[in-house]
Parts: sequence; structure tokens; C-alpha cells
Amino acid sequence: MLAVHFGAGNIGRGFIGEILAANGYAITFIDVNETIIDNLKERKEYTIESADDSKEHITVKNVTGINNAKDPGDVVKAIVDADIITTAIGPNILPKIAELIAAGLEARHEAGNVKPIDVVACENMIGGSSFLKGEVAKYIKNEEFFTQSVGFPDAAVDRIVPLQKHDDPLFVQVEPFCEWVIQETTSKSDVHLDQVSYVPDLEPYIERKLFSVNTGHATVAYTGALQGYETIDQAMNDHLVVIQLKSVLEETGNLLIHKWKFDSETHEAYITKIINRFKNKHISDAITRVARTPIRKLGNQERFVRPALELTERHLSAAHLFETIGIVFNYDDPNDEQSRQLHQLLVEKELPEVITEVTGITDKDLVEVIDKNVKKYAFRA
Repeated sequence: MLAVHFGAGNIGRGFIGEILAANGYAITFIDVNETIIDNLKERKEYTIESADDSKEHITVKNVTGINNAKDPGDVVKAIVDADIITTAIGPNILPKIAELIAAGLEARHEAGNVKPIDVVACENMIGGSSFLKGEVAKYIKNEEFFTQSVGFPDAAVDRIVPLQKHDDPLFVQVEPFCEWVIQETTSKSDVHLDQVSYVPDLEPYIERKLFSVNTGHATVAYTGALQGYETIDQAMNDHLVVIQLKSVLEETGNLLIHKWKFDSETHEAYITKIINRFKNKHISDAITRVARTPIRKLGNQERFVRPALELTERHLSAAHLFETIGIVFNYDDPNDEQSRQLHQLLVEKELPEVITEVTGITDKDLVEVIDKNVKKYAFRA
């Protein structure tokens, strides 16, 4: 069986690649990183190390690579014979690979391969596969084949793969925990992967991950930066950071339980597991990596503003979320483009105007709440 996977970075190799290989797939990685692709083609295998006391090594075999910038035709040929297509390439890059995926799917149909196939975007976003479907559809000529034989089931993925550098460009270190959930109702193929959960409605699980792991990780990063720390594990040794994290996750937990009827005890155990993951001393994740792109993270549908608004609508407390939003507005990383942009906005415009522009919040009372929190932490930033 053949899997075509777009994105040969640490997440692609250390998470999606591991699970695909464990299910018996040969994997063709697609990327523009020449070093990684050349090594995959030459060596046909790579090593994953578990970031815990065991330091367990897993060898992923039967892999190769294609440089889609240099050899797009080879990517098309791979898609013709593929049994599944996956991505872990970044939300902003999905539109850039859409035309190539479409060409592969068209060639697949022309070659007489009528076997249904799923395209699963394993991205850190809500509705990644649905978004990719819309982008691919722009280049599809045979709409009947596309509609009947190609599925784009949305997925939720969760595994911490920290920024890292090794002498071996293929070696990757990952945390032991991983979760991959796929919405089976929009699948077209009969592929069911072991170690992957298939659910009829993915939205509760996407929001659980986004409002727990993503919101929590970012809370630690921004609060830790405020306290002067450089890595997530350092910040997690500060009780003030942990208190802020627990307070924020209690608020998002209240929303998830109220909205999706998650069992409270089960969710509490889920939160405890997340906090312990952030404390993992074997994962020294840079705060600058987790906290990058603050404007995006302050977006209306993102990890802080969206749950805060939904809690407010339900007359539930979001005080610590709004407090964290205030901390994010004060985040300062001169090496991050969005951080520089945010500070420039704050220099050029009045604070309430910037809050509305960045968060999309127009309610004057809520803007005032954020305004107070931004000013509360301004003297410390």
C-alpha cells in the first residue's frame, strides 16, 4: 500500500509517517527541502526517538521522497497509484499544493484507477481537509469523478514535536503521546488506520484540542515570556505560569462541557494529561516558536478569542482568557514579523481600534475588558 504525504518536516516524519508506516504503508514524502528529500531517497528509512526516559527508537522504513518544486510530474505519478493522501505542511501552504493534487487526481482518473481515495489534511486548523477540498476543486475538470471518488475527511491531530536540530537531518524526536481523529462520515475510501480514531462528528474533538492543547500551550508561552523564560519546560516550573494555565483551561473546559456534553471527569483527566505533557523535561520547546504569529493567534476564530466570546455568550466566566489576551498584546519578539506588526499598530493607532482590528471584537464592553488587561501588563512587557 502506498501513502503520499505532503510535508516531510518533523511532524510529517515524526507523527503521520510513524502511524502510516505502522499500518504497513510505503510512504512517498513530498517537500521542497532538498536535504530531507535527498536523504529519504538515498536511505529509504529514518529514526524517531521518544522524548521520555525510555528514549525508545523506532525505525520507519519503506520511505522515499519527491521534490515537488523540481519533479512535479513524479508527484502526479505517485498520486495515481496512492491508497491515501495526507498533509502536514502548514495551513498557509495548502493552497500552494492544491493544483498539484488536482493534477494527480485527474491523472489517476485518466489512468483508470477508480478506487476511491481520501485526502486528509493533518493541520493545526479547523476544517483543514474541507478547506483543501475547496482549493483543489478550483483545478478539477472531471467534477463527477472528484465528487464520487475523492473524500476529504477533516481530521484533528495532536502531538508535540518541538523545534530541533540534529546532525542527522532525518532524525526526529517526538513526545510519546499522540492523537489522530478522522471524521469517517466524509470518507470515500475503505481505509481505516490503526492508532487513528474515526468519529461521526469531528467538531467536538477539534475544539477540544484547539481550546485545550493549543490554547494551553500558547498560554504557557505568552505567560512564560512575560516572566522572562525561554522554553516551555522552564516556564512550567513557575507556579504563576501553571496557575494561569489551569485557570484558562478551567474556563475552556467549562465551555467544552457545556457545549459538547463532554463528561466532566473524563475532561479533567484529559486536562491533567495535557499539563503533564507540557512539563515533559525531555521536550525543551522554545517559547518563541510556540508564541510566534501573535496576530493570527488573536484572531476571531482562534484559540483565545473564540472560546472567550462563546463563554461570554453563555454567561460563563472568561476572565482568565481575557487576561491572557492582554498578555499576548504585550508580547515582544523583534524576530517575529507579526510581533513587530502588532507593536507598530499599537504605536500608530488607539488601543481600542487595534483590539477591534486584530480580534474582530466590536462589542464596546468586551473591548474595554481587553483594553484594561492590555494596559495591566504593559508596564511588565
